[in-house]
Amino acid sequence: MSLDVDIIKMRADADYRLSKVRGECMISVRIPGGIMPAHLLATAQEIAEKWGNGVIHLTTRQKLAMPGIRYEDIPEVNKALRPFIEDITQDICGIEVEDLEAGYQSIGGRNIVACQGSQICQKANTDTTGLAQRLEHHVYPSKYHLKIVAAGCPNDCAKANMADFGILGIAKIDFTSERCIGCGACVDACSHHAVNCLSIVDGKATKEESKCIGCGECVLACPTLAWQRNPKQLYMVKLGGRTSKKTPRVGKLFLNWVTEEVIHQVIENLFEFEKEMLKGIPKYLHMGHLIDQGGYLRFKERVLNGVELNPEAKVAQRMYWAEDEYMANIHVK
Repeated sequence: MSLDVDIIKMRADADYRLSKVRGECMISVRIPGGIMPAHLLATAQEIAEKWGNGVIHLTTRQKLAMPGIRYEDIPEVNKALRPFIEDITQDICGIEVEDLEAGYQSIGGRNIVACQGSQICQKANTDTTGLAQRLEHHVYPSKYHLKIVAAGCPNDCAKANMADFGILGIAKIDFTSERCIGCGACVDACSHHAVNCLSIVDGKATKEESKCIGCGECVLACPTLAWQRNPKQLYMVKLGGRTSKKTPRVGKLFLNWVTEEVIHQVIENLFEFEKEMLKGIPKYLHMGHLIDQGGYLRFKERVLNGVELNPEAKVAQRMYWAEDEYMANIHVK
């Protein structure tokens, strides 16, 4: 039997990937933040065993992928995906889905990756999985490319520094001098694990505020709770990171001490910048490439247009990359 299959459309519009085996593909399931109800594993098992080749791949972007699906079985697989789309896309992320049995309607801006966050990890300053789920409506079902990674603290276990848009949870740290016994535990922790911004002066811990990155290592080390995270949720945003064959690079600091509301506004504007640079035609290009082409100052003006920055917020005035110039090799028509 011969099938007329538009492979490019199948990938872009429904999140299926071509396989090396002729006539087979792989479906990837979106799991924003990498956390999902456990009962959905039974759905993934059914798809893998009934229509796939019996295995499930845990992808680098925290998705469940079932390979070995025949092209002619795609409509049935789309129907079987309903529990994922209903429970995660619609119920958890709040995205209204017209047809729950039509499968994914777009590859979206890739799955939003997140570490365990403050729901589980003692080092995390913010709830990264919840943030990823609240950001999902920005990237799905958008056809424009954007890789977002959320890490709960500057340890960056999730590798936010290597993402188009990397978000790291940070905290303003409150200090109660009367509780400090001058033991130096926080100083040692900051020196060993962080940025060495603490010292003991006159028997009390003191901090060089300009060096503090809000990681919270001092909070974990202090035996008397003299250091405490301020409950206001704040974030650092790294921009333009990516893996690549020719031009891999680590993201640069774009925003610091911003609220979640600022991040929502910036991402909305960021997609408008992407549409503008690509002349309304979605194309696979990392955000860093588009910033290189348009220039950071143009990018900054565009994505901060109308954004209400919170009082603590800081914005990078300029952004410089260590790599050699390679713009001659990047073409956006």
